[in-house]
Amino acid sequence: MSATDEPAPVLEAVDVTVHYPVHRARGETVHALESASLCLRPGRTVALVGESGSGKSTFARTLALAQQPTSGSVLLYGKPASARGRRARRAYARRVQMVLQDPFGSLNPLHRVRYLLERPLRLHGSVTDADALERRLRALLERVRLTPPERFLDAFPHELSGGQRQRVAIARALAVEPEVLLGDELVSMLDVSIRLEILNLLAALRDEGHLAMLYITHDIAGARYFADEIAVMYAGEIVEYGTAEDVTQAPAHPYTRLLLDSTPDPDRMEFLAGRAGRDDGTATAAAEGDYGEPPDLVHPPSGCRFHPRCPLARAACSTEQPPRVEVTERHWARCVLLMEPGDDASNEAATSGDTTTAEMTP
Repeated sequence: MSATDEPAPVLEAVDVTVHYPVHRARGETVHALESASLCLRPGRTVALVGESGSGKSTFARTLALAQQPTSGSVLLYGKPASARGRRARRAYARRVQMVLQDPFGSLNPLHRVRYLLERPLRLHGSVTDADALERRLRALLERVRLTPPERFLDAFPHELSGGQRQRVAIARALAVEPEVLLGDELVSMLDVSIRLEILNLLAALRDEGHLAMLYITHDIAGARYFADEIAVMYAGEIVEYGTAEDVTQAPAHPYTRLLLDSTPDPDRMEFLAGRAGRDDGTATAAAEGDYGEPPDLVHPPSGCRFHPRCPLARAACSTEQPPRVEVTERHWARCVLLMEPGDDASNEAATSGDTTTAEMTP
């Protein structure tokens, strides 16, 4: 499918920047997000991948309008979205729902499952008749594979397993029939044995309801299995975007390649081997195998934010803002190495397709 054949985005972030003031007297600010753009389309899943502290959850909260952007805009069907005031907030929440990482923390332990599911239905006026309400509650539990429903309706969250609690949280989000579902690390706290079940459930719900879905994760291997597109985020910036196949099989950004190297796949370890130094004498600590810590976002690095940890960094990486380079029609990355013919990174990226300059909005 070409970019022109894709359905119009339901939810879109356009150059969203989020800064948190931490010390007004000194003028210090956390640069949590910098000009991040993303499109969520009906029936498709975008995975937002990155390590802890990269800004993924801040981005999701901004899309949910729980966090107001410092600059940039969030568009719902091409129009600026607003959640100012109770009525606007409720109308937006009916269309955009978020499922959090910790199902025990997101479900009030003092209430039974029945109340947790009834509340959004009553708040949004979806169901008023008692019999219809009961049928709707049972249908919601069946939809997330909690059967028989009567076993769970009167249970408290602490009486359920982690996977069952997360299914209740998903059912609560689906109660208002949203058009967008934002999932923030929603399988990371679950046992490995049931993660696949939850991902399969989400995929089925996405296809049934034609949902636009954002799936936040640090597991790029799982993202390839579940998502249609992958956006890689580092230190508040999206550094690579493309189809799940392109990003995982032909990564163009060094950070994406290191994320893939961190997965248990011995075939990818050649990227780390034999690159401890450079012929031009510009080897860094990262090139010697010490990849360091994520940067301080109060004082982020100049140029490319990844350059202090990059095993392929050049002198220009510390001063130049990396350009956006189109690797293929549906795959781009921000890296100065992609502009250098003959470089290792540009050669490997070129094997995935023709480098173009065609404009492609994620």
